[in-house]
Parts: sequence; structure tokens; C-alpha cells
Amino acid sequence: MTAPDILVLGGGVAGLASAVTLAERGARVTLAEAGPRIGSGASWKAGGMLSPWCEAETAPAGFTERSRPALDWWRRQVPETRTQGSLVLALSRDGAELARYARRTTGHQALDQAGIDALEPDLQGRFGRGLFFGDEAHLDPRIALPALAARLDTLGGEVLLDQPERPEGQFDHVIDCRGVGARDVLPGLRGVRGEMLLLRAQGITLTRPVRLLHPRFPMYVVPRDPEPGVEGQVFMVGATMLESDERGPPRLRSMMELMAAAFALHPAFGEAGIVEIAADLRPSFGDNMPRLARDGDTIHINGMYRHGFLMAPVLAMEVADMLLPGTVRL
Repeated sequence: MTAPDILVLGGGVAGLASAVTLAERGARVTLAEAGPRIGSGASWKAGGMLSPWCEAETAPAGFTERSRPALDWWRRQVPETRTQGSLVLALSRDGAELARYARRTTGHQALDQAGIDALEPDLQGRFGRGLFFGDEAHLDPRIALPALAARLDTLGGEVLLDQPERPEGQFDHVIDCRGVGARDVLPGLRGVRGEMLLLRAQGITLTRPVRLLHPRFPMYVVPRDPEPGVEGQVFMVGATMLESDERGPPRLRSMMELMAAAFALHPAFGEAGIVEIAADLRPSFGDNMPRLARDGDTIHINGMYRHGFLMAPVLAMEVADMLLPGTVRL
């Protein structure tokens, strides 16, 4: 069987996961990214949480089982993936939110104050109850995306940057992973605006993502690996979800809410340095769930919403099974 030539449009997490998975199955893959570098879009600003159990809180039935294979996929592709679990907390006045979260999810262990303190000593004495999802993982998108591009290169794939138009050439299949850039061909696709912070803080160290529940603006903090010789730890703080197609700088209100929530988690964030503030559009359908759509020789992978790093490998494997049945990973 002759290896097919496949064009992947989009150098975010969906495009890179698809390109690597197809190349591992023996396809000749060209990846075309409209921007000047890999991860020019929303994927670069993501939290990188791999949370099949936590995300089931708002996802349809079966989401956890469908998305769980992504954990092994990332551990194989990116050795820096950390399986430290996820910690879900709420302030004492928001105890009802924690109880609701527990009812809507599985795979968690209820913790008292001593259990929370044992997991994250720098939160000692601040929270009386929490939920620990011990099998979840996280990664740094700014490590993971270049790692996938390097893996594609070793597999003989080609990456084309600054390609806003489809490159010339004959391809057997096209995998369109352009996110909101595909709104002209995918009815119902919309942008959901997300805003985030990167903070460098001293006086607090975390080893796993921490979600702080709140009725109006829930927040999560994702630690990045410490940088040798640099004081303080970097944390990604996110993320707002605003029904808006408008790009542009983050809004003051959103930043105030994220900063206030981080300070409520631990007062050391009040002295943190702001490394970066950014906003982008998450591609989303009406049900906020990723999907595949086939149109002739083109397959669309889109609508990743906030599930990009968790669902991209799953959809990539489904596309590989569709186009290359019976093949095995190289």
C-alpha cells in the first residue's frame, strides 16, 4: 500500500497531534501553519491540563472514558508531562460549589485540611475541604508543542510556516485544524474568548494544577517546572470564558477577577510579578465539544473549546483509524 500524502492545516495542538499521529502510521505529512511559528494561536496560551475526570463536570456522558487515552499519548510524546493529579478547592463560603462538583465528577478522593496540607504544604491551613483527582496530569504547552514539531521532523514530515493560504501540491487528504480560521466552512463554529496570566511568585510552590471553585468566576492555577537558577515559580492563571468573537488585549475586569482569585488561593500571589497577559479565541460549537466533520477528501477537526490538549490526541487517533485502517504506530 502506497503511503498517502496528507496536508494538515494549522500548527496548534490539534494540527500537531494529527500530523504526528498520521506520520507515525506511515503517512507522508505536510503541516502548514498560517502564523510565523508553531503554536501561533490559542494553544500557546493554554493551561495544558489533562483532566478527563475534572472536565466531565460540564461534558456529556462518556467524556472521561473517551478522553483518557490522551494521558498515555502525551506521556509517550512529551516526557515532561507530569502526573501529579489535580486539586479542587473552594473557599469556606463556597462549600456548596465543592459539593456540586463532587456530584458531577468521578475519580476523586475527598480531602480534609490535613490531606490538602500533605499534598500542597504551601497551602497549609488555608482550606478545610477539597477533592483530589490523583490520575490526572498536566504539561507546559510551550514545551509540548515544539516537542511535537520535532517529533514530526524525525518522522520525515514537513512544517511550513507563514502559510495563510493552502500550499500548492497534490494531496490525498486534507486535515483542517485551523480553529476559528475555519468559520467560513464550518457552520455553527464560534469563538469563545479566553484570557490568561503568567505570574512569577516567590513564597509559594505548587506541584499540580489547583482549581478554585466560585459561583461566578472559577479559576485554575497551573504550575510550570522551576527554571534552574531563577527565583520563584511561574504559574499560568486562567481562564475566562467570554461569549465574544473579539480579539484584542485582555479586559481589566477579567484580569482583576483572575488576580483576586489567585490572591484568595494564597496571599503570596499579591507580590507576584506579571510575566505575561494574553487573550485569544477558543473555537467552539454550540455544545462546546470537539468534533470531526468529513467533506470529501477534507476532514475537519475543530471546536476544541477548552479541551484541546485533552481531546486533540483522541481525535487524531480517530482520524488515523479512518484513513489508515490496520496500520500501527512506528
